[in-house]
Amino acid sequence: MDYKDYYATLGVDRKASSADIQKAYRKLARKFHPDVNKSPEAEERFKEITEAYEVLKHSEKRVKYDQFGSAWKQAQHTGGPPPGFEDIFSSFGGQTGRGGFEGGGAGGFSSFFEALFGGGGPARSGDWNWAGTGPGATAPGRAQAADQEASIGLSLEEAAGGGTRQITISDPISGRTRTLRVKIPAGVRAGQRIRLGGQGAPAIGGGKPGDLYLRVELLPHPRFELEGNRLLTQLEVAPWEAALGGEAEVPTLTGKVRVRVPPGSSSGRKIRLRGKGFPASGGKAAGDLIAEIRVVVPAEPSDEERELYEQLADVSSFRPRGDDAKR
Repeated sequence: MDYKDYYATLGVDRKASSADIQKAYRKLARKFHPDVNKSPEAEERFKEITEAYEVLKHSEKRVKYDQFGSAWKQAQHTGGPPPGFEDIFSSFGGQTGRGGFEGGGAGGFSSFFEALFGGGGPARSGDWNWAGTGPGATAPGRAQAADQEASIGLSLEEAAGGGTRQITISDPISGRTRTLRVKIPAGVRAGQRIRLGGQGAPAIGGGKPGDLYLRVELLPHPRFELEGNRLLTQLEVAPWEAALGGEAEVPTLTGKVRVRVPPGSSSGRKIRLRGKGFPASGGKAAGDLIAEIRVVVPAEPSDEERELYEQLADVSSFRPRGDDAKR
């Protein structure tokens, strides 16, 4: 059984970062993908780089490969695995004996891959399935394609209310574009993923396509900041509104609501609107909306306004920076 140097297959150093490994894979995948390259050896080369990427992109698999993969070089010279390796193999779901290995690289993977990582066990997100084992297994000789991930930018309103969104994505391998309709769950958060079953990479040999995961990114909002389930905003009021009190409209994600501005409100005072924040998951109550008062004055007051401000300054005993200030 030949040892396979996955780092050499992708043309990267053994200390390469995950980003470097992904970059190398995409470059080679574009070159050898069967949809793009029709040469006889392209499909086999594509399988090799896909197998290498499948191992090196997963931190757990990469650690196992780095730890035990080099042992297979020794096996080439000794005619069998190093002592104790059969226990490691068996723990990954494979079958082996002292005399040799069983299995033959089903599903497009080499016998080396099958032996090192096993041919059984339940399928996991991002993993390949091979023939005859676990949920989602495909027909003999067919492999389930790897899952793909893309990002989707949502406004706070879209993320809070949910709904349907039409997106166009570009396949990084073939360069083709597709238009998909995405159901956005209400209250989705940044970093969460939306799964589109069967919309990932196509499989080689007619197997089941992978899934597409859309990683949510929340776009900056001109009015709101999100802090947990709370929404933070500013409420601009005129000096007389701040001094005398009154009513003002506060924007929310679903429209405007009227609130009472307490008399004697200075900049920084906060008004809490319960349940008007961002929706919580699990059917829990939404967070609160916090409106922080900001007193604003006209940049260029009219002559009459200036006169009135001067009169106020003359009659008022209020000293905001003095010890004798009257509040």
